[in-house]
Amino acid sequence: MRPGAFVFGSPMQLGPFLLPNHLFVAPMAGVTDRPFRRLCKRLGAGYAVSEMVTSRPELRDSLKTSRRANHAGEPGPIAVQIAGTDADMMAEAARYNIERGAQIIDINMGCPAKKVCNKWAGSALMQDEALAIGIIEAVVRACQPHGVPVTLKMRTGWCQSAKNAPVLARAAESAGVQMLTIHGRTREQGYKGQAEHDTVAAIKASVRIPVVANGDIDSPEKARDVFAITGCDAVMIGRAAQGRPWLFREVAHFLATGEHLPPPTVAELRQWLLDHLHDHYDLYGEYTGVRTARKHLGWYARCLPGSAARAALFREAINRSESCETQLQCVRAFFDESARDDELLTLAA
Repeated sequence: MRPGAFVFGSPMQLGPFLLPNHLFVAPMAGVTDRPFRRLCKRLGAGYAVSEMVTSRPELRDSLKTSRRANHAGEPGPIAVQIAGTDADMMAEAARYNIERGAQIIDINMGCPAKKVCNKWAGSALMQDEALAIGIIEAVVRACQPHGVPVTLKMRTGWCQSAKNAPVLARAAESAGVQMLTIHGRTREQGYKGQAEHDTVAAIKASVRIPVVANGDIDSPEKARDVFAITGCDAVMIGRAAQGRPWLFREVAHFLATGEHLPPPTVAELRQWLLDHLHDHYDLYGEYTGVRTARKHLGWYARCLPGSAARAALFREAINRSESCETQLQCVRAFFDESARDDELLTLAA
């Protein structure tokens, strides 16, 4: 690790907040809802950012947006990511979410989804530096009277020939942004290829505010290497935690001790899944909850004990389930059988 870097296990300062560690959960639309954030924090993540919330006022009262803005019972600090293309609208969205409990506002300039970029939001903003900086300045002005820190998440650039993240990083720091997160891909790449972290290292060397590295951090060793390569202040884990939220405690243990944590037992995994499902149903209700839980359970199935055929049968059963109780019964039955076999969880590579 570079000279002057933190010793893992120490807390991290973000504005007025002291985060318990340097492992963050990435905001992922349709994934990092309140139940998932709560579980990740319980299993070792020190910080989690909400799913992207639109800045368009006509959509604020929609059921989808209201669920994304639901932070009931979530341990703080509450970080809300907002997305949009109009500076005044983004500033108003920041104020609106602060009134509803947001303690940190994150600006989305990293989402590569076409439906977002086609409206010039998300990573598309990186193509118009003047607009991007105008939005950053407006959001910071809106948050300052409330003492709410503003953070920014972006990609390395729009395409390989236009990697302007370092320029925007310095401008964001000058505007008052208090932390930067960089996904090591361009928008053009989407999630293809491999994330590069040289751009993160260059940004870290050029600014004084905390810098977070994101992209392809899927193991304790990869987290260690990214910290060493970039000198970053924290790492953000996204897709690798889908179906494997205990990855955070594994990374934390490895960085603190240099040793691997034993894999979770069947009993531990069973309890985590059931707790996740109950929290999920509580937020979404039965009809939507059962259907949106299927993707989470499908991801979990990749890491379940037993054969691939057994996991396939589990996925088939949960996808057929039309009620919360039936879905819960599928989970209980699977793990009861595993416990009888006295199996330990074999984690996917």
